[in-house]
Amino acid sequence: MDENKTKIININKEIFSDNEKLAKKINEELSSKNISLFNILGTPGCGKTTFITALVKNMTDKKLLVIEGDVESDIDTVKLKELGINAYQINTHGGCHLDAMMLEGVMKNISSDECDIILIENVGNLICPAEFYLGENKRILLTSVTEGSDKPYKYPLAFQTSDAIIINKFDLAPFVNFDEEYFIKGIRLINKTSPVFKISSLKNEGFAEFIEWLKK
Repeated sequence: MDENKTKIININKEIFSDNEKLAKKINEELSSKNISLFNILGTPGCGKTTFITALVKNMTDKKLLVIEGDVESDIDTVKLKELGINAYQINTHGGCHLDAMMLEGVMKNISSDECDIILIENVGNLICPAEFYLGENKRILLTSVTEGSDKPYKYPLAFQTSDAIIINKFDLAPFVNFDEEYFIKGIRLINKTSPVFKISSLKNEGFAEFIEWLKK
Protein backbone atom coordinates (compact mmCIF):
# COMPACT_ATOMS: atom_id res chain seq x y z
CA MET A 1 0.00 0.00 0.00
CA ASP A 2 1.33 3.42 -0.94
CA GLU A 3 1.71 5.33 2.35
CA ASN A 4 1.98 8.60 0.48
CA LYS A 5 -1.34 8.17 -1.26
CA THR A 6 -3.91 10.75 -0.17
CA LYS A 7 -6.97 9.30 1.54
CA ILE A 8 -10.17 11.22 0.81
CA ILE A 9 -12.87 11.17 3.48
CA ASN A 10 -16.39 12.26 2.59
CA ILE A 11 -17.12 14.38 5.67
CA ASN A 12 -20.44 15.60 4.31
CA LYS A 13 -21.74 12.03 4.07
CA GLU A 14 -20.75 11.33 7.68
CA ILE A 15 -22.35 14.55 8.94
CA PHE A 16 -25.65 13.83 7.19
CA SER A 17 -25.62 10.20 8.34
CA ASP A 18 -25.02 11.11 12.00
CA ASN A 19 -27.68 13.81 11.83
CA GLU A 20 -30.19 11.41 10.27
CA LYS A 21 -29.68 8.81 13.01
CA LEU A 22 -30.12 11.34 15.82
CA ALA A 23 -33.14 12.94 14.12
CA LYS A 24 -34.84 9.55 13.88
CA LYS A 25 -34.17 9.02 17.60
CA ILE A 26 -35.77 12.41 18.37
CA ASN A 27 -38.79 11.48 16.27
CA GLU A 28 -39.21 8.14 18.02
CA GLU A 29 -38.94 9.68 21.49
CA LEU A 30 -41.49 12.40 20.70
CA SER A 31 -43.85 9.90 19.07
CA SER A 32 -43.76 7.76 22.22
CA LYS A 33 -44.95 10.83 24.12
CA ASN A 34 -47.64 11.66 21.51
CA ILE A 35 -45.91 14.94 20.65
CA SER A 36 -45.89 16.16 17.03
CA LEU A 37 -42.92 18.12 15.67
CA PHE A 38 -43.17 20.63 12.82
CA ASN A 39 -40.11 22.22 11.20
CA ILE A 40 -40.85 25.69 9.78
CA LEU A 41 -38.50 27.00 7.10
CA GLY A 42 -38.41 30.45 5.54
CA THR A 43 -36.27 33.44 4.70
CA PRO A 44 -35.53 36.31 7.11
CA GLY A 45 -38.51 38.66 7.09
CA CYS A 46 -41.06 36.27 5.59
CA GLY A 47 -43.06 36.47 8.82
CA LYS A 48 -42.24 33.18 10.58
CA THR A 49 -42.55 34.53 14.13
CA THR A 50 -45.76 36.44 13.36
CA PHE A 51 -47.15 33.31 11.71
CA ILE A 52 -46.30 31.17 14.75
CA THR A 53 -47.85 33.72 17.10
CA ALA A 54 -51.09 33.73 15.09
CA LEU A 55 -51.06 29.93 14.87
CA VAL A 56 -50.79 29.56 18.66
CA LYS A 57 -53.70 31.99 19.12
CA ASN A 58 -55.80 29.99 16.65
CA MET A 59 -55.06 26.62 18.28
CA THR A 60 -56.14 27.15 21.87
CA ASP A 61 -57.26 23.52 22.10
CA LYS A 62 -53.63 22.38 21.83
CA LYS A 63 -50.54 22.98 23.97
CA LEU A 64 -47.94 24.44 21.61
CA LEU A 65 -44.26 24.94 22.35
CA VAL A 66 -41.87 26.89 20.13
CA ILE A 67 -38.15 26.38 19.54
CA GLU A 68 -36.55 29.48 18.03
CA GLY A 69 -33.46 29.07 15.86
CA ASP A 70 -31.35 32.16 15.21
CA VAL A 71 -27.74 32.95 14.41
CA GLU A 72 -27.64 35.35 17.37
CA SER A 73 -30.00 37.04 19.89
CA ASP A 74 -33.21 35.92 21.60
CA ILE A 75 -35.43 38.75 20.34
CA ASP A 76 -38.16 36.48 18.98
CA THR A 77 -38.12 34.16 21.99
CA VAL A 78 -38.55 37.10 24.37
CA LYS A 79 -41.40 38.36 22.21
CA LEU A 80 -43.15 34.98 22.30
CA LYS A 81 -42.71 34.61 26.07
CA GLU A 82 -44.17 38.08 26.63
CA LEU A 83 -47.27 36.85 24.80
CA GLY A 84 -47.48 33.86 27.14
CA ILE A 85 -46.11 31.37 24.58
CA ASN A 86 -43.78 28.66 25.88
CA ALA A 87 -40.51 29.03 23.93
CA TYR A 88 -36.88 27.92 23.93
CA GLN A 89 -33.93 29.55 22.13
CA ILE A 90 -31.15 27.96 20.07
CA ASN A 91 -28.36 30.21 18.75
CA THR A 92 -26.11 28.75 16.06
CA HIS A 93 -23.42 31.46 16.43
CA GLY A 94 -22.78 31.69 12.70
CA GLY A 95 -24.37 28.44 11.55
CA CYS A 96 -26.95 28.76 8.78
CA HIS A 97 -29.30 26.01 10.01
CA LEU A 98 -30.39 23.91 12.98
CA ASP A 99 -29.33 20.28 13.20
CA ALA A 100 -30.45 17.32 15.28
CA MET A 101 -27.60 17.68 17.78
CA MET A 102 -28.62 21.25 18.60
CA LEU A 103 -32.22 20.16 18.94
CA GLU A 104 -31.40 17.24 21.21
CA GLY A 105 -29.97 19.59 23.84
CA VAL A 106 -33.26 21.45 24.08
CA MET A 107 -35.38 18.29 24.02
CA LYS A 108 -33.80 17.15 27.28
CA ASN A 109 -35.44 20.15 29.00
CA ILE A 110 -38.96 19.50 27.66
CA SER A 111 -41.28 17.38 29.78
CA SER A 112 -43.84 15.05 28.24
CA ASP A 113 -46.79 17.01 29.67
CA GLU A 114 -45.49 20.40 28.49
CA CYS A 115 -46.93 20.31 24.96
CA ASP A 116 -48.86 18.45 22.28
CA ILE A 117 -47.08 20.15 19.39
CA ILE A 118 -43.58 21.56 18.98
CA LEU A 119 -43.00 24.23 16.33
CA ILE A 120 -39.41 24.81 15.24
CA GLU A 121 -38.67 28.18 13.70
CA ASN A 122 -35.54 27.32 11.75
CA VAL A 123 -32.81 29.82 10.93
CA GLY A 124 -33.90 32.24 8.20
CA ASN A 125 -32.52 30.60 5.06
CA LEU A 126 -33.90 28.58 2.13
CA ILE A 127 -30.72 26.62 1.41
CA CYS A 128 -29.05 24.84 4.36
CA PRO A 129 -32.14 24.12 6.54
CA ALA A 130 -33.68 22.17 3.65
CA GLU A 131 -30.81 19.66 3.81
CA PHE A 132 -31.16 18.71 7.48
CA TYR A 133 -33.89 16.46 8.85
CA LEU A 134 -34.64 17.28 12.51
CA GLY A 135 -37.01 14.45 13.29
CA GLU A 136 -40.07 16.43 12.29
CA ASN A 137 -43.40 14.84 11.43
CA LYS A 138 -43.92 17.48 8.76
CA ARG A 139 -41.88 20.27 7.19
CA ILE A 140 -43.63 23.57 6.51
CA LEU A 141 -42.21 26.20 4.17
CA LEU A 142 -43.22 29.79 4.74
CA THR A 143 -42.75 32.29 1.93
CA SER A 144 -44.29 35.70 1.36
CA VAL A 145 -45.59 37.69 -1.59
CA THR A 146 -43.03 40.42 -0.87
CA GLU A 147 -40.21 38.02 -1.76
CA GLY A 148 -41.32 37.69 -5.36
CA SER A 149 -42.76 34.91 -7.49
CA ASP A 150 -39.52 33.22 -8.50
CA LYS A 151 -38.52 31.51 -5.24
CA PRO A 152 -39.56 27.94 -6.24
CA TYR A 153 -37.30 28.20 -9.29
CA LYS A 154 -34.31 29.57 -7.34
CA TYR A 155 -34.55 27.38 -4.23
CA PRO A 156 -36.09 24.11 -5.47
CA LEU A 157 -34.94 21.81 -2.64
CA ALA A 158 -36.81 23.77 0.05
CA PHE A 159 -40.04 23.59 -1.95
CA GLN A 160 -39.49 19.99 -3.04
CA THR A 161 -38.98 18.64 0.50
CA SER A 162 -41.77 20.57 2.25
CA ASP A 163 -45.06 18.91 3.17
CA ALA A 164 -46.98 22.20 3.12
CA ILE A 165 -46.22 25.58 1.56
CA ILE A 166 -47.63 28.82 2.92
CA ILE A 167 -47.81 32.07 1.00
CA ASN A 168 -47.76 34.64 3.80
CA LYS A 169 -48.67 38.35 3.66
CA PHE A 170 -51.16 37.47 0.93
CA ASP A 171 -53.15 40.64 1.68
CA LEU A 172 -50.24 42.54 0.11
CA ALA A 173 -50.31 40.61 -3.18
CA PRO A 174 -52.13 43.34 -5.18
CA PHE A 175 -49.52 45.91 -4.14
CA VAL A 176 -46.30 44.00 -4.92
CA ASN A 177 -47.04 42.56 -8.37
CA PHE A 178 -47.03 38.98 -7.09
CA ASP A 179 -47.62 36.47 -9.90
CA GLU A 180 -49.50 33.65 -8.15
CA GLU A 181 -49.89 31.51 -11.30
CA TYR A 182 -46.14 31.62 -12.03
CA PHE A 183 -45.34 30.85 -8.37
CA ILE A 184 -47.66 27.82 -8.19
CA LYS A 185 -46.38 26.55 -11.54
CA GLY A 186 -42.83 26.63 -10.15
CA ILE A 187 -43.89 24.57 -7.13
CA ARG A 188 -45.72 21.97 -9.20
CA LEU A 189 -42.69 21.40 -11.43
CA ILE A 190 -40.91 19.83 -8.42
CA ASN A 191 -43.66 19.10 -5.88
CA LYS A 192 -46.93 17.71 -7.20
CA THR A 193 -48.74 17.00 -3.95
CA SER A 194 -48.00 19.39 -1.08
CA PRO A 195 -50.88 21.79 -0.39
CA VAL A 196 -50.41 25.54 -0.77
CA PHE A 197 -52.13 27.89 1.69
CA LYS A 198 -52.67 31.63 1.30
CA ILE A 199 -52.43 33.38 4.65
CA SER A 200 -52.11 36.82 6.22
CA SER A 201 -50.54 36.30 9.65
CA LEU A 202 -50.81 39.96 10.62
CA LYS A 203 -54.53 40.10 9.80
CA ASN A 204 -55.14 36.55 11.06
CA GLU A 205 -56.67 35.46 7.75
CA GLY A 206 -56.63 32.06 6.05
CA PHE A 207 -55.68 29.92 9.06
CA ALA A 208 -58.73 27.64 9.25
CA GLU A 209 -57.80 25.49 6.24
CA PHE A 210 -54.16 25.21 7.27
CA ILE A 211 -55.02 24.23 10.86
CA GLU A 212 -57.36 21.56 9.54
CA TRP A 213 -54.47 20.12 7.52
CA LEU A 214 -52.12 20.39 10.51
CA LYS A 215 -54.44 18.48 12.82
CA LYS A 216 -54.88 15.70 10.28
